[in-house]
Amino acid sequence: MGHRFAEIAFTESVRDIQQAHGSRSSYLSMEGGEDYNHLISEQEAKFITERDSFYMASVSETGWPYVQHRGGPIGFMRVLDEKTIGFADFSGNRQYVSTGNFRKDNRVALFFMDYPNRRRLKLIGRVREIGTDDWDQLAQLEVDNYRARVERGFVIEVEGFDWNCPQHITPRYTESYIEELMAPLMAENQRLKENQRQKGHQDISDGPSKVTGQAVDQSIGSGPLELVVSGVRQLTPRVRTFELRHPEGIELPEITAGSHLRIPVLLPSGETIIRHYSICSNPVRRDIYEIAVLREEGGAGGSQAVHDQFNLGLTLRCKLPDNYFPLHTDDRPAVFIAGGIGITPIKAMAQAIKAQGRHMHLHYAGRNYHEMAFRDRLLREFGDDMTVYRSEKNERLDIHQVLSTAPDNTVIYVCGPGRLIDAVVNVAKELNIDPKRIRFERFTTEHHANDRPITVELARSDVSISVSPDISILDAMLEAGIDAPYSCGTGNCKTCAVKVVAGDPEHRDSVLTEFERQESQLMCPCVSRAVGDTLILDI
Repeated sequence: MGHRFAEIAFTESVRDIQQAHGSRSSYLSMEGGEDYNHLISEQEAKFITERDSFYMASVSETGWPYVQHRGGPIGFMRVLDEKTIGFADFSGNRQYVSTGNFRKDNRVALFFMDYPNRRRLKLIGRVREIGTDDWDQLAQLEVDNYRARVERGFVIEVEGFDWNCPQHITPRYTESYIEELMAPLMAENQRLKENQRQKGHQDISDGPSKVTGQAVDQSIGSGPLELVVSGVRQLTPRVRTFELRHPEGIELPEITAGSHLRIPVLLPSGETIIRHYSICSNPVRRDIYEIAVLREEGGAGGSQAVHDQFNLGLTLRCKLPDNYFPLHTDDRPAVFIAGGIGITPIKAMAQAIKAQGRHMHLHYAGRNYHEMAFRDRLLREFGDDMTVYRSEKNERLDIHQVLSTAPDNTVIYVCGPGRLIDAVVNVAKELNIDPKRIRFERFTTEHHANDRPITVELARSDVSISVSPDISILDAMLEAGIDAPYSCGTGNCKTCAVKVVAGDPEHRDSVLTEFERQESQLMCPCVSRAVGDTLILDI
């Protein structure tokens, strides 16, 4: 019971080799529990039906394996139901090796490849041949408007499947894919030539522009770390992941769970802004960084620009990764609470804790399964150590129960909407939990409904600034031309921390200690405000 592909593929000899090479422990979680990875979900169905080819392996009567490439129009492999796939067998070289093998041994193994995005799905099952006299079943497999004679059909009962990592997959692109990429460039080239002809110039080259991957060769940013977009994947209707590699394929700087990248983003206005995105790939990987970006239609436009512009081949010049949300390093257990896109740092942190053999539990809340990034992957990885809550189904995350039942030494990590973080912090106070055990990271600066205009006086600059309710003190200072230090802009790093000379600050950061707040009189102007009408800061 458990992971059905592993149950079949991990034979005794395979397990022995895993043990000898130190990987056996990482695969133990795949064994036991309810069966999974044997029923085709929407994710697998979409991937399969978007392919125009696959590799198929059969076993001969002599015991020799035979691997064959099968191709056709996109979607010629049909998903018939959650347990069954099938395809029409087009006339080929008439060797009939696979067909003959299946009549003696109906076991089959398939590899579906997405070369541009470096993804692969492997599947094993049992084949049943459909003859041309079985018109009803064969009609389900035929492909309209494809000029090839159908000799038979094959229906495959799925026994198990598994997604492979992208290592060592070289991106490759079909002719139609390249033509699609080139079309806007060629159209623009033609337009420029026409403009020049109208001006009496006829010396415009007909050669195409240089293309790297999916975009014109270009770069954004000026940091020391050069990264290239090498993969793009749509996780949910609004969340897209971007795989980033070094352009020369060398190892990336080592990171720890909770790290983030400061990504340069070019807005349609021409302004380049910096956005902080958590590195959600497993921190042990040195070949890629992966970020997940939620498209926010009502935001400042940064996430929309990322979704619209970050295509394959785009070069990003970033600052080195930083970590304002680190894991504890001792053997205390951990509870992770993630809401929505807050799963991005939590995913890597939970993976790190699990790899270290420490006890943990992940609580993941979202609107519905369809909008919860990484849900399927994390459920496969963590099993009973993960609980999912859907607000659409009234599945409530009981924060009081989670915190009150956790062992007294548990470190609690939370990331997500501000209301979720505030709820965890408030419940922790009610339960007298040591604030040092509550660690959180905010993605945005959230303004409260009762925020009002305040006046901030800068003692050393001799400047007085009016701060409206919809802007942070830090942003107001920057707009006034004050050279104030800052980094995250969300109260996670204390780079902007400044001493309060007079006034009562309302602290909303996640990093300052009580000593720093009370004794050192520090505050983070990127998120915090004033209890009264005026603050005087030492800047």
